[in-house]
Parts: sequence; C-alpha cells; structure tokens
Amino acid sequence: MEHAPIRYLMTAIVQEQDVDVVERALDVLGVPITHLASTGGFLGRRNSTLFIGLPEDLNEKALATLQKFCRQRVEYLAIPLEGSPLPLSTPVPITVGGATVFTIPVERYEEI
Repeated sequence: MEHAPIRYLMTAIVQEQDVDVVERALDVLGVPITHLASTGGFLGRRNSTLFIGLPEDLNEKALATLQKFCRQRVEYLAIPLEGSPLPLSTPVPITVGGATVFTIPVERYEEI
C-alpha cells in the first residue's frame, strides 16, 4: 500500500502530560511521528518535541488534533520577595501548556 507523499514537517513542542494522548490521536491519522524528549527554556520543565510528517491533506487535521489535546494549565512559580530580610517567596500564577507548532514545507522525504 502506497502512502500519500510527505509535503510538510510539523514540529510540535508539547507538555509531557499531554504527549501520550496526542501521539495516540495523531496515530489515528496514520502519519509518521518521531518523539524527542526535551526541556523548556523558561521554566526548565520536561516536554516533548514531535516531528510529524504530513501529506498535503492532513495538515489542518493534525493542527486541529494538537489544539484539541494540548491543554493550557495554570502553574505557580515562586519568586523571591524584594526587600525581604528572610528568603521568602511568593507564588505567581503563570499559564503554561498548549503546544508550540512550526510547519515547514518538505522538498524531499525518504525512508532509507
């Protein structure tokens, strides 16, 4: 059985909590996925980078899948209080999650 040619490479950075359900949902589309463990720069939290090979007709479906299964969450970051004589900190809410997605056209795709 011949597959549709890969026309796009979608790179999605996904929170570790969401990656399993996202991979299962993308697997239903029948697209090749490479999963790399990665770490976020701002908070240093674990996440996953997915490289997803897409034919022309599945680009929007893959993006919709990521939008559906990658949740945003509120987490608290401890920030030191200015001018405090003791090492006290105050929790500050920040929104994390969702997915960061880059899609680029592919000139050539081969499996060797």
